[in-house]
Amino acid sequence: MRMKIFGLTLAVVATFGQDVPRRAPLPPLPAPVGVPKPGPVTDAPYVPMPILQGGVVVPLYPPNSPFLKIEKVREAEQYNMSQAVPGRINSIVNIHNPSVEVHMVDRGLNTGAALILVAGGGHNTLNVGTESADFVPFFYNYGVNTIILRNRLRRDGYNAQTDAVNDALQAIRLVRAYAKEWNIDPNKIGIMGFSAGAELSAPAAVLFEDFDKKYSDPSDPLAGISSRPDFVGIIYPGPTPFARNRTAPPIPRNVPPAFIACAGSGDRGHAVWAVEYFTAMLAIGIPNIEMHIYGNGRHPGDALGDGSRMTGGLTDRNAIPFGTWQYRYIDWFRDLGFLQKPGVETKAAKDIATYLTQPPPRVGGQGGTSAQPATAPVKP
Repeated sequence: MRMKIFGLTLAVVATFGQDVPRRAPLPPLPAPVGVPKPGPVTDAPYVPMPILQGGVVVPLYPPNSPFLKIEKVREAEQYNMSQAVPGRINSIVNIHNPSVEVHMVDRGLNTGAALILVAGGGHNTLNVGTESADFVPFFYNYGVNTIILRNRLRRDGYNAQTDAVNDALQAIRLVRAYAKEWNIDPNKIGIMGFSAGAELSAPAAVLFEDFDKKYSDPSDPLAGISSRPDFVGIIYPGPTPFARNRTAPPIPRNVPPAFIACAGSGDRGHAVWAVEYFTAMLAIGIPNIEMHIYGNGRHPGDALGDGSRMTGGLTDRNAIPFGTWQYRYIDWFRDLGFLQKPGVETKAAKDIATYLTQPPPRVGGQGGTSAQPATAPVKP
């Protein structure tokens, strides 16, 4: 059939009432490749496979360590995989031989800075997808080496305030011990925790001296290596050592600088815990403590009206300011000198050195005479 429109003759294929030929079926899709799997179970303590390509996995403790449960240490970890993204590990449980997974950057980019990432999950699971793995390429672009910590969990029978915190401090010592092999500046090693993971990064900032003294046996290959982080990230934290229902530990005079971020009224409980840490540091004038409490935002895992749940880490959060906290962190990190070349003394280190030459500040309000706040006594 032909039609003439504006003087042009067009051929029209009549299909009404006729069967349209079916195209050939699409070939079947191939199965996903490179999907991470837990490491094999052997007679030796379990060692996991890397979550991301190229990761170097190192157990935190030797096989005979008193930190480990001998009857559990051979059990394999269990992965919760994404149902939509093949190969993406959302979370991990059953961690009995804690470890670090190191991801290095190319020499041309390398600042020497190393950031240990501690995922949240309420101490019931380790949300390594959004709060660890996603940060590896993000920080790579800034020349920052990243280390994913697999720490022990309360749901597996461990104490979050002792076992898990010890894992964090041990991880800092281990990374510092291998700093030369991994092209890391030993003076630019820090830790960032999210939610329950921040319940590890916050105490790591104040408990490192006691940890190093307690675990200084000459038979320990890490004895004498400091577990002090050079910087800490405290992101939408659970209770810190300065929570009101806890006895606050003494704050070392050389406590590291901290970056704190949390949603505000939409995540009030975690915001209160964030403010408590900030207030304890501010009371004694610790330099370079920065906090961002955002007016709009929710805690990761919170249920939304459409049946979904808030996600954490680097997610955009529907373009609200809270979704850009990581760039504020980079601003702070750069300002303190951690993005300079390896071996260059950071502004953070200089500021701490200056602070140590000054007497403890007076606190307690106008005319106060005490140099030790009630919530955060200062170690001499």
